[in-house]
Amino acid sequence: MELSFYERIGQENIKQLIAYFYEEVKENAILRPMYPGDMEAAEQRLSMFMVQYLGGPATYSERRGHPRLRMRHMSFPIDEQARDEWLGCMRKALDKVKMDEESRNFLWKYFSQTADFLRNR
Repeated sequence: MELSFYERIGQENIKQLIAYFYEEVKENAILRPMYPGDMEAAEQRLSMFMVQYLGGPATYSERRGHPRLRMRHMSFPIDEQARDEWLGCMRKALDKVKMDEESRNFLWKYFSQTADFLRNR
């Protein structure tokens, strides 16, 4: 039986990836203004979403309903530069977390496609 990416990467590594990502965002002049106030809630939402997306518990949907990613991000000005900055932060975070290469490539492809899909400017 093949393991899910959630099982392969592990919940703690997923949470660590998202924590590293938000450390990068806090220092990013383009992205930081999109997160007014404390970013802890955003970090928790993205962590729950990624756990669910990768095959773990469906806590995100249980608490927040359908992800509706495009709708939830529509109020943020996501142009090519914002997409690229977001991906840069995620790339740095990914490089800090230990995982197998197939999992890393899967995540990078997902993040790249999703970041492009969410562009709205």
